[in-house]
Amino acid sequence: MSAVVIETKTKPDLGELKTRLKTTWMTGNYDLFSRFMEKDAEQFFLRLGVTPRTRLLDVGCGAGQLALIAARAGAQVTGCDIATNWIENARARAATERLNITFEAGDAEALPYADGQFDAVVSLVGAMFAPRPDLVAAELTRVCRPGGMIAMANWTPGGFIGLMFKTIARHIAPSGMPSPVLWGDEATVRERLSKGVAALKCERQMYRFEYPFPPDEVVEFFRTNYGPMARAFASLDANGQKKLRKELVDLWAAHNKATDETTRVDAEYLEVVATRSQEYADRPTSQK
Repeated sequence: MSAVVIETKTKPDLGELKTRLKTTWMTGNYDLFSRFMEKDAEQFFLRLGVTPRTRLLDVGCGAGQLALIAARAGAQVTGCDIATNWIENARARAATERLNITFEAGDAEALPYADGQFDAVVSLVGAMFAPRPDLVAAELTRVCRPGGMIAMANWTPGGFIGLMFKTIARHIAPSGMPSPVLWGDEATVRERLSKGVAALKCERQMYRFEYPFPPDEVVEFFRTNYGPMARAFASLDANGQKKLRKELVDLWAAHNKATDETTRVDAEYLEVVATRSQEYADRPTSQK
């Protein structure tokens, strides 16, 4: 299935777009939402082979899901996100576990870090949602040291989450930015990460969404806790909300592998692992 790009005839004001994105991701309860995703987040992390004392940056860290996993494994972790409320949640979780993690506000398009500051720069379905992907690619590369690792997990256009986003897009106004799931298209990723990278491996993986309640309640869970879906519903009138809800329940039910009153759906994502080139003179210029 080819990727779908949502376009508008006029470009939205960048400041307005950034404000809208921040508001979207601060809506709902991403802390609660992400806790149902921890098992496969850990599997993603383990495949990266991160060793203790690795200086790791988690870009788009949300409420600290991946950062906490990395810190428990002995990495020296920094996490950044535009949603400042979830940064506070992440700090609280780290303090509870007595983990020394630095969490701070940060934009994936203009990371507040020095060139080559980290051994590993990682993003689990986070940086893919920034509106200017070329800047994201440049920044992920810039802050990674030569020989270091850049890794991402990105929803694919044809996977379940890609289909869910496409369902939502049929009901709401265009966002004015490239489709986030283009980061799940291998050819696009290779083009975006073509500068400053010595090696790049892409592999399709499955992320399991598992809930102890049926598909209709899963949709309500997303609507309440997942910012993008909450904002989508809020933009519709009662009739529009009813139609969107029905389509989403049908989608979850059609992909549900559970046979009881629970939900188990596998969502495809593209696992991207790149090695920063040793020739640091060819590094991209930060565009802040």
